[in-house]
Amino acid sequence: MTFAVIETGGKQYKVAAGQKIKVEKLAAEEGAKFVFDKVLLTSDGDKIELGKPYLEGKKVEAKVLDQSKAKKVIVFKYKNKTRQMKRKGHRQPYTELEIVGIK
Repeated sequence: MTFAVIETGGKQYKVAAGQKIKVEKLAAEEGAKFVFDKVLLTSDGDKIELGKPYLEGKKVEAKVLDQSKAKKVIVFKYKNKTRQMKRKGHRQPYTELEIVGIK
């Protein structure tokens, strides 16, 4: 099984061809191709390549499927005895990708 570990949005993702993942919002339109050049590790069965910190010449190609927002998260702050309350909602934007190939 061929897979790679990429870095985007301050997080690391283990990806393989044909896999769908949700990452932090990227500046790309739906249907466009996106190339990740920050590849940390690739594996092709028993051969493993490890970058220090990144592998040169390795790229992961992906297709943008959707730009959307996650479900709403409620942020609620309460101070005891003074009855001070603050309620706020947040929806994190994300990009859904389909991994096309590892090169």
